Amino acid sequence: MTPEDLKYTEEHEWLASTEGATVRVGITAYAQDPLGEVESTKSVSEIFAPISGEVTAVNTALDESPELINTDPYGAGWIVEIAAADPKALDSLMDATAYHALTETD
Repeated sequence: MTPEDLKYTEEHEWLASTEGATVRVGITAYAQDPLGEVESTKSVSEIFAPISGEVTAVNTALDESPELINTDPYGAGWIVEIAAADPKALDSLMDATAYHALTETD
């Protein structure tokens, strides 16, 4: 299921506006599924900054429970928060419908 209230990138990251210009970033369920884990003995995947800005928070819960990316990718499995240099940059990202169409062709 692709949450309707998020924005998406072609690199399978999701973005959610939080307070002011702060944006929470994570990877989608589609992205984490084939990996099993973001970093494992079988594969490693880079995470790209989907917007310009300053990282203001890192989800330290992932240090103790990295499986949160797999079990709750759109909630507790978020990765970083970024103070967006240009919050309007979110407007250029995909909505849930466009992201769903992208994943159907992959």
